Amino acid sequence: MRQSERLSAILERLTTDGSVAVVNVARELDVSPATVRRDLQLLESQHMLSRTHGGAVSDGVLYELPLRYKSARQPEEKRRIAREAASRVLDGFAIGLNGGTTTTEVARALVDRPRLTVVTNALNIAAEIAVRPNLKLLVTGGVARPESYELVGPIAEESLQGLNLSVAFIGVDGISVKAHLTTHHDIEAGTDRALMERADKVIVVADSSKVGKAALSRICRLSDVDELITDEAADPLEVGALQESGLKVTMV
Repeated sequence: MRQSERLSAILERLTTDGSVAVVNVARELDVSPATVRRDLQLLESQHMLSRTHGGAVSDGVLYELPLRYKSARQPEEKRRIAREAASRVLDGFAIGLNGGTTTTEVARALVDRPRLTVVTNALNIAAEIAVRPNLKLLVTGGVARPESYELVGPIAEESLQGLNLSVAFIGVDGISVKAHLTTHHDIEAGTDRALMERADKVIVVADSSKVGKAALSRICRLSDVDELITDEAADPLEVGALQESGLKVTMV
């Protein structure tokens, strides 16, 4: 297991339980206690936890994991989703991308395409697109969120007015029949809505861990979305419910 995957797993356990024990983490991740202690030391240096005798406790860890740790989860599934999403894009399209690990993979799947215009509020996506002379990049203004590298808020929403997008690819923290599309942050939800409103078509790109889940703030209703692209590990009952609601679901 790569270090980034271990760090993500440790933080998820802290978010759920509030504390971790070295011996338990070592057993669950099939690594040595010394490896776990080094990982805890690294996370403590980044102010993500406080070490204790035999483990660690939460040190103000956010309920939303930072993007750098989310990227370690289900990487191959996200790449498959991204390749499928990229197949929906024609040369000359103007596309919108909000922030997130799966939308970042969508951007990477499109970097060699000609004559695309990319509109994004995600600083990490903008950094990857900016060096590509074949792509035109528009970046919103707004207040930066360090957890997701996104620019959000009224300035971001205002900068999207007047734009017309062929398709918007939206990453979410949860999608379900009961809660619809959701995200952890209320201000981020408003910026996502503003991006979606400018697009002819809205496609949600979300790995199976998001299907059937709900986060704090609703972005929009399922009826505002044209398609969900997810991976084959998604709960079949949840997928069936989404399809019965009228949403097109593509599994890869």
